[in-house]
Amino acid sequence: MDWPFLGSEALAAGVVTRHELATRYEAIFRNVYIPRGKVLTPVQKAHAAWLWSRRKATLVSVSAAAVHGAKWIDARLPAELNQLSQHKTRGIVLHSDTLAPDEITTVRGIPVTTPVRTAFDLGRRYGRTLAVIRVDALLQSTNLKLADIDALIDRHRGVRGIVQLREVLALADDGAESPQETRTRLLLTGAGLRPRRTQIDVFNPFGDHVRRIDMGWPTWKVGVEYDGEQHWTDPVIRARDIDQQAELQALAWRIIRVSAEILRYRPNTIVDRTRNALRAAGAPI
Repeated sequence: MDWPFLGSEALAAGVVTRHELATRYEAIFRNVYIPRGKVLTPVQKAHAAWLWSRRKATLVSVSAAAVHGAKWIDARLPAELNQLSQHKTRGIVLHSDTLAPDEITTVRGIPVTTPVRTAFDLGRRYGRTLAVIRVDALLQSTNLKLADIDALIDRHRGVRGIVQLREVLALADDGAESPQETRTRLLLTGAGLRPRRTQIDVFNPFGDHVRRIDMGWPTWKVGVEYDGEQHWTDPVIRARDIDQQAELQALAWRIIRVSAEILRYRPNTIVDRTRNALRAAGAPI
């Protein structure tokens, strides 16, 4: 049986017995059931929360982003609904925003805020860095353009969080392919070294693709690469990285490599290495 589902409906339809419901399934929210031992994805949790609302609420914020395909949403986060008349419950955050008809769409039969309205909400909440990460992810997963959000800002002047939203939009980039790439870009931006481009494709003189660099300055051939754990633990990926590094050096690219440890504990090292590489390349900084 598809899940999550409403226990009362399943019982009425005769697809489960009360004994089966009690022994094979567990209630994630009141009257909303999933198989015992299953862990909900953000999309499944959003669906479950919508069922809990008696199919009356609209998915918003992180739940809407998940349904629109955004990655890197922590499955432990509560679902988020826009529901004007409902009691609170653990695992669901309720909002009471006024949503215009053109700010709501339907995905797989469930009302959800449009990508532009979702970005508008994400950018106003959660703190600036996390908001940028989430807007970056939404830009990656949809056809949303940052300019699309300006109309909503004009429509909702005075709404809480607009100042942060403007900052987030100025910092967001649709080229970020992980939260750590976003954090690296924000670190450099805060130091006055905002990368000119993200996801830079580098080709050799024969037209062969060498590598896509996370971010950098193509004019000065300086790039910054965030290497996730797989770049250090997977021997195949590591060998490929070594070969590509040699090719990039042969093409006069200077590459600053970033790891989780450096980003977390030695951020100034990233800034210093990037600034030195730009200066060595002749950049006017």
